[in-house]
Amino acid sequence: MVPLLGAPRNAALSVTVAKQMPAAAQPAQSDRPARVGPLRGLRQADLLIVASNSLPSKFLAQVARQSGVASTEPLEAARVKVNGQYAAVLGVDASSFRSYAAKSTASSDSLWQGVADGGVAVSYNMGKLDKLPLGGRVTIAGHAIEHLPVVAFGTVGIAGVDAVVSDSVAKSLGMPAVNATVISAAPEDVAAITASIRALAPRGVAVEPLVTWVASQSGGTASTIGAAGSVAPAAPVGSGAGNGSALTQAQLSTVLRAALSRRGMPYVWGAAGPSAFDCSGLVEWSFAQAGIAMPRVAADQALAGPAVPVSQLAAGDLLFYRTDPTDPGYISHVALDLGNGWMIQAPQPGMTVEVVPVELGSEYAGAIQVNPRVAAQEATGIAG
Repeated sequence: MVPLLGAPRNAALSVTVAKQMPAAAQPAQSDRPARVGPLRGLRQADLLIVASNSLPSKFLAQVARQSGVASTEPLEAARVKVNGQYAAVLGVDASSFRSYAAKSTASSDSLWQGVADGGVAVSYNMGKLDKLPLGGRVTIAGHAIEHLPVVAFGTVGIAGVDAVVSDSVAKSLGMPAVNATVISAAPEDVAAITASIRALAPRGVAVEPLVTWVASQSGGTASTIGAAGSVAPAAPVGSGAGNGSALTQAQLSTVLRAALSRRGMPYVWGAAGPSAFDCSGLVEWSFAQAGIAMPRVAADQALAGPAVPVSQLAAGDLLFYRTDPTDPGYISHVALDLGNGWMIQAPQPGMTVEVVPVELGSEYAGAIQVNPRVAAQEATGIAG
């Protein structure tokens, strides 16, 4: 769904900056920038455009002139290594990009000043699960190597984005200048704008929706169900169509056997098998053994089929949880229902894939029955 869910977490990211050089570049934060501007309202991040090289200025101007486009925000986007693990990182203008972040993150002056000063802000999940040192330094390796202070844990709110640095740091890492842009638009215009921009886009440029818009149950007004910014209400689980296209018995058996065969294998943040997993990696790998393509991250997996009430939970359903206090509406954990009140999950660092009773506590966000067609659409970024 979002091309920034970086491999190995998601192979769709089109930019890889991972050629480590023997000598580190001079710290990008040597010249202290001006104070970051105040938050001037929140914007919904609706579309992401990303390419492996800088986007042509003519194309960016055409994008900005499209009917229905409310605003655009140029940035850099690439996979780099953070303490040896690949992560999807954005290079941004802290003063202007903050408006597109999740509300709690956008509101933090200290976070964005820290980014502008040359630090890195990482998602709560990445910081917690990769045990990064808040206030300490991490090694970020691109075409050059930087040792940057971790200034904050804060979810950006764009699914799959793990960390944010300043434009100047992105440049020092070798990320292509302005190879991506975020677009905010009126909800009723998103589909048409996506189609128009794809028609204009040069070869190799991806144009992907960051949210899915549906009619509300109460009377046809649009509401977001995808995981982009936190301007919209918390995203409900289970937006995918339920047109009877559930798993076959053979597929279900294969998925369950595959998941159970990984029991006892270690949790590694960002891993998707076959011998180490994070939560969504276990789900993705298990379904792949049955020939079913799944999105890479939990927030997108939550869109892979219709919602299932607790009273109707069954083996093969996916259970979702909101565990990130910096963005309480964000889906950050997933488990696979095994039936009879049990589930299998890859829980957290230091633990292994485990079978435990189904948890329906305060962090429980809902469940879905996987629809293979919808799952494949979400996995390939084709909103349907």
